[in-house]
Amino acid sequence: MTTTTAVLLAAGAGTRLGRGPKALLPHRGTTLVAHLAGQLLLGGCREVVVVLGAGAGAVRSAGLPSGCRSVDNPRWAEGMGTSFALGVASAAASDNVLVALVDQPGLGADLVARLLAAHRPGRITAAGFRAGDGVPGHGVPGSEGMVRGHPVLFDARLAGLAAAAASGDAGARPFLRSHPELIDLVDCTDLSDGADVDTPGQLHRLD
Repeated sequence: MTTTTAVLLAAGAGTRLGRGPKALLPHRGTTLVAHLAGQLLLGGCREVVVVLGAGAGAVRSAGLPSGCRSVDNPRWAEGMGTSFALGVASAAASDNVLVALVDQPGLGADLVARLLAAHRPGRITAAGFRAGDGVPGHGVPGSEGMVRGHPVLFDARLAGLAAAAASGDAGARPFLRSHPELIDLVDCTDLSDGADVDTPGQLHRLD
């Protein structure tokens, strides 16, 4: 049975939010990054690789759950693509890779478990959310009104191909846009709105 490594992208400086790295935002009695890492493990991921950049020392000092390891991205300021590629390279070569973002507090273990259960070999499985639910996602042909959000679960081979195509702040987006036929959307609207925290006006999503 193929296991899954989660890659939690947590390298950004949170410039638009103006409160330092989003990873250190308080959430449910701990930091946002520690909470989300715990949910990824509870949802069935074998390990969580947390990719750090801005404030890496402070994030590491704040602590992460057992079952996590952190890697530093010295090129984090170049955009998400470098963090995505580093995270995939840090995962076990035989593992599928589930990519999650640190600024989405609605991610829970039940959503992770749903994606893992739905995944088929040789495919990409992404959380889908109904249009109008606040997620800045992307349409997928045949998705019946859903938009693609995060997390995104890659077959082990496809994770490497997506990482090789990553550049700038786009992360896996170029690869996903080029291969919509490989993507299976799983409706997760009942579990989360898929929204992120980018600006002070969105801090209520941490409540």
